[in-house]
Amino acid sequence: METTSSHPDKTIAAFIHLSTFSKYLFPFGNFIFPLIFWTAKQKDPFVDHHGKQALNFQISMFLYFILLVCIGVAGVVFWGVHFNLNDPFIISDNYISTGHPQNLISLFVFAAILGLLLVGLFVLDFVAVILATIKASEGQLYKYPLTINFIKPTQVGTNQSNNEQFNNIQNQTL
Repeated sequence: METTSSHPDKTIAAFIHLSTFSKYLFPFGNFIFPLIFWTAKQKDPFVDHHGKQALNFQISMFLYFILLVCIGVAGVVFWGVHFNLNDPFIISDNYISTGHPQNLISLFVFAAILGLLLVGLFVLDFVAVILATIKASEGQLYKYPLTINFIKPTQVGTNQSNNEQFNNIQNQTL
C-alpha cells in the first residue's frame, strides 16, 4: 500500500520503529524515543501514521506483558494457597517437601504455557518492529498486528484540516 505523500520522510519513519528497541537500554525508551521522533515530523502524514502505529503497538505490548505477569502472579498465589491447604510444605536443611508430586505438574504446565506466551510476545515485538522498519524505509504503510488503537491513526492522503472537516459537517447539517 503506497502512500500519497509526494516526499515522505522515510528515514524518520524507519527511526521511529527502530527507536523502540531502546527499551533494552533505557527504561520506557520504547515510548520516549519514538515520541520524540514522531513529534519532530508530525506534520508529515507518512511519519504521523508510522509514529502512531509504533506508539500504539508499544503500549499494547506493554499492556499484554503486564496482563501476563498478573496472570502469573495470580497463578503462583493460587498454587501456593493450594499447596498450603492440602499438603504440608516442609523445608529443612536437607529436605524439601511439597506434598504430592502430581500437584507440581500443574504448576510446571502453567509456568511453561506462561513462559511460551512471554517468549511469543517477545518474538512478535521483535519481528513486527523489523517488518515495520523495512516497510517504512520502502515508503509503504504498515499496520502492526494485535494493536489496540489508543492514539487514533489518521488516514494518509486526507489533507483536509480539522477545521475544514468541522465546517463541512456544519454545512451538511444546516
